[in-house]
Amino acid sequence: MNSFTKHEDPIILERTYRLFREYFKLAEKKRRWSLDEDIPWDQCNPALHGVVADVVETFCSVELYLPDYLSKLIPQVRTNRGRAWFLANWGYEESKHSMALSDWLLKSRQRTDEQMTDLDARVSANEFILPSDSALGMLCYAMMQELATWLNYVQLRRVVKDKGGDPALDTVLRLISVDERAHYDFFRKVVSMYLEHDREATIQHLRDIIYNFQMPAVDLLSDGRQRVERVRALKIFDEEIFYFQVVEPALAALGLTKADLKQRKFKRDASLAVAF
Repeated sequence: MNSFTKHEDPIILERTYRLFREYFKLAEKKRRWSLDEDIPWDQCNPALHGVVADVVETFCSVELYLPDYLSKLIPQVRTNRGRAWFLANWGYEESKHSMALSDWLLKSRQRTDEQMTDLDARVSANEFILPSDSALGMLCYAMMQELATWLNYVQLRRVVKDKGGDPALDTVLRLISVDERAHYDFFRKVVSMYLEHDREATIQHLRDIIYNFQMPAVDLLSDGRQRVERVRALKIFDEEIFYFQVVEPALAALGLTKADLKQRKFKRDASLAVAF
């Protein structure tokens, strides 16, 4: 059953919308960037190690499930204007991320037009199902996912530098990572609000999401396991990184510890989180 209803506390609705307006104002003033003007496309490095392109393609493929994400998330919160309007803005920013990653693959000549068309067809062949049918559960999931995504892009920038460098891709990853961090910050503030409103239910959803966390959509690709292993092998993301660099900082930012999850031991069996 959906945790948010049309009878949701009007104070929460007002506070959420105010958070969105603050987010939007800052984004308009400081974070907006242009695909055509803000990325040095003439500095793409065609000789960059191919494993980087493999990971970029994986990130891009996850972004291509955007229609599924939005078509399922917005109905959960359609009566919460702050959440719904944020998702509309989030969709705009994520679509730009997908285009930037795709453009780099093409402009660097790491992929052909035919290969990208095939990738799009393979993504479209399967429907992504949300990991929770609860709007509160998805709020907790999105918070964790956005922090993980930010970290993924930060780590990939390191790999790009180690594998030969690419000023265009470095710029793309830097711009995307700033957006992802902003997404996380918004979701964290809203989760904090729900902790004040219904601490027990929010912690229950956090517990469920953390213990069962999975990389979105990659399992729908036929070579999903190989893609996950490439990310793991490059030390971009793994279960230990998820625990120490995502879960612990997120809980600390909420004023929580793993003891608040009321489990004897945190289960480090989460699958990789790459992009959402």
